[in-house]
Amino acid sequence: MGAPNLLIVRIQPEEGISLKFLSKRPGTGMQLRPVSMDFNYGSSFGERSPSAYETLLLDAMIGDPTLYTRQDMVEASWAVVEPIQNVWRATHFEFPNYPAGTWDRPRPMRSWRGADMPGGGRNGRRTSSR
Repeated sequence: MGAPNLLIVRIQPEEGISLKFLSKRPGTGMQLRPVSMDFNYGSSFGERSPSAYETLLLDAMIGDPTLYTRQDMVEASWAVVEPIQNVWRATHFEFPNYPAGTWDRPRPMRSWRGADMPGGGRNGRRTSSR
């Protein structure tokens, strides 16, 4: 077994895509080796792409609403989210916070002995000790 196949999508500032996988070496026999296919936006076009803020500011200046959310969509989203937030604010959850590496109380241990292993043993029964 070799390395896993990977599809890597890179976002700003180094936009690009990489595909890493195993490939059979040419010739007879079955020898595999890892290979990579890479696309880097900046080196492929010789210039950097505009930052997200540059794109949004330019769109705002020229009146292109494509990357902006309309007011009615924002209001519809809040109509869904606000009732959930209200319930969460009104509900007190008992969540135990323990110091890292500790438990509130010892956890029960289960041990299997000899023929009492799952799927076999005396009368197909298992015993546990705590």
